[in-house]
Amino acid sequence: MVKVITYGTYDLLHEGHIRLLKRAKALGDYLIVGVTGDGFDLTRGKINVQQSLVERIEAVKATGLADQIIVEEYEGQKIDDIRRYEADIFTVGSDWKGKFDYLSDLCKVVYLERTEGISSSEIRAEKREIRIGLIGDSPILNKFMRESRHVNGVKITGVCARDLSQLSDEILGLQCVTDSADLLYENCDAVYIISKPESHFQDIKASLEARKHVLCESPITLSVEEYDQLSEYAKRNGLILMDGIKTAYSTAFNRMILLVKGGVIGDIVSVDAVCTSLRNIGAEQPGLWNSMSFWATTAMLPIFDILGTDYKDKQIASRISEHDDKFDLFSKITFVYPHAVASLKIGQGVKSEGELIISGTKGYVYVPAPWWKTDYFEVRYENQSDNKRFFYKLEGEGIRFEILSFIRQIENGAKFSYIGENTSRKMIEVVSDFYKGDFVRL
Repeated sequence: MVKVITYGTYDLLHEGHIRLLKRAKALGDYLIVGVTGDGFDLTRGKINVQQSLVERIEAVKATGLADQIIVEEYEGQKIDDIRRYEADIFTVGSDWKGKFDYLSDLCKVVYLERTEGISSSEIRAEKREIRIGLIGDSPILNKFMRESRHVNGVKITGVCARDLSQLSDEILGLQCVTDSADLLYENCDAVYIISKPESHFQDIKASLEARKHVLCESPITLSVEEYDQLSEYAKRNGLILMDGIKTAYSTAFNRMILLVKGGVIGDIVSVDAVCTSLRNIGAEQPGLWNSMSFWATTAMLPIFDILGTDYKDKQIASRISEHDDKFDLFSKITFVYPHAVASLKIGQGVKSEGELIISGTKGYVYVPAPWWKTDYFEVRYENQSDNKRFFYKLEGEGIRFEILSFIRQIENGAKFSYIGENTSRKMIEVVSDFYKGDFVRL
């Protein structure tokens, strides 16, 4: 019996895929089809896959051409699979010609001509392009613009800003560069907002009233009441209001959370997160984001993801700038849970090691600085020989995956953000307490 093995993503399975599978099947007696896993696609930077792994496997199964379906989850698996399943022929499309010649030492390698004019990319491209407008003055807009190029179905059409000094030539070259939000709304379907935190509520409210979907850098507002008002308006009018924390879309971060929740280090007793920077030290420049607005929601993310939002007690301690009584150079927040504690240290004028440590009854997880954009973490135990290291390629600091989640929600008309509404609301509640003066002054 001649065994044939082939691989693919098989997203939005089409006639081209089916013809390729038929030709692969004709090469032998038994066809093994490897479908790439979601995580493996992300590590390769392939983020525009529209269907889940289960959907793609079911689509391949429905063709009736595969005798066996396996999942490709890591680099180098093809070698392992050819040996494991004793494959006689490896085959893929001709657009990979030469790429897999190294497998010829293990089996025969055949490159099949693809069907011209049919591809998943073209099918995805046929979908309506979502036009996104930018609101704010932050240089982070430059990153957002750059990363948007990696996401199919997105076009940045304009920017509304009062200060253009920190924006790239690419943004300044957009078709709509204005200080009028109304003019921007005429040129977009959705907006990304990173204005000053104090302006978020009015910017989001105006955007929603203009029937635009909104992705806003966290915190969305500085009060729970304002958040509830915006969230209810968005739901009532079929609009997406999404909390923007790029760390939530990091492959490594999500893998780490799953491992911890799966009990890899036993019961969780403590979570400690540190996020600091000296970029805005002293707050001499007006209008800068303070420590609480810039870092708090990011630092709360692993705490709330792991321990939940039902803490029993909370305390905020802050060092306030002499230039601005609402600018915290440094803040420490502690949370007490029934069976665990958590703390975060954040600073826009104090520097510390930006690491994340999660302590459990069997071991601990260590994520080195800067943990909020990590591609590596360790699970450590008393016996160091049991320690494990995990590496995941980080693409665009998570921004491109954040954009992808945003447009998928718009396309499907449903909210399935990586950050739940309850988490967003609780984060805002904590930040709001600081702005109300409910903290210990250091």
